Parts: sequence; C-alpha cells; structure tokens
Amino acid sequence: RQRQMCIRDRLRKTDQQVQDLLEKDDGGAICMINLIKFRQKAEYEDGRETDLSGIEAYQIYGAVTGSLIKKLGGDVVFTSVLNGMVVGEVEELWDVMAIAKYPTLQSFIDMVSSPEYLKVYHHRIAGLKGQLNIASTQVI
Repeated sequence: RQRQMCIRDRLRKTDQQVQDLLEKDDGGAICMINLIKFRQKAEYEDGRETDLSGIEAYQIYGAVTGSLIKKLGGDVVFTSVLNGMVVGEVEELWDVMAIAKYPTLQSFIDMVSSPEYLKVYHHRIAGLKGQLNIASTQVI
C-alpha cells in the first residue's frame, strides 16, 4: 500500500513554525525554498479594485524583498519557472521555485518583521494562490 503525502500550502507562517525553526537553529546560513502558485488576478484583502495579475502584484513585493535580502547580506540564489513533472503526480503544478539564502535564521526573521517588508506584504498575499516556504541548510 502506497502512502500519499499530504501537502497543505498556506500564505502565512505560524508562530509555532517559527518557534520550531528557532529550536533547531545552529546560527549559520539558511536557505528558504519557495514553491509559488500565482492567482490569475490579484485579490487584495481590503477589497480594492485592481487590474494587476497575481504575478504583477507579487513582483511589487518581490522587488522590495529582493533588495532587503541583499541589504542583510543574503542573495536570491535561484529562480525557475516550473515546466512539468518528471516523477510523481500533483493535482496542480507550482508556477515558480525560488531559493533565497540568508546569513542567519535571525536575519530572515528580522526581514519579515521589518517596516519595509510589512509595507509591501499585502502585495504578496494579493498575488499568491498558494506557497510552500521550506527552511533548509545548504550542504554543497
């Protein structure tokens, strides 16, 4: 009998998820793997009308976030449009995969709680249909 992996994407982190990461933190660099699915049309939580696509709303957020990552001494290491499955099956393929590297977990936490980040966060939520954000440690 084959066991199925259950995946629940969310648009927001939980305090428990951050706490779990902090308990495992070794103080070294951390990479965030992002699997991203965009909305066709941006949907702002405040109900505003917009002609922006999900990708366009996310790009507003991404431009600021990319600058913040660099300012912290990190880098967006890799970004790729996903084309199709080779092994396995999913109901719906993610649109983009990106890896951002931060000098420390604390620098990531500082970024996502900074005023500059919070000022554009609503564009992220408006643009995304779903996301997985996975913390990892680079080994090679």
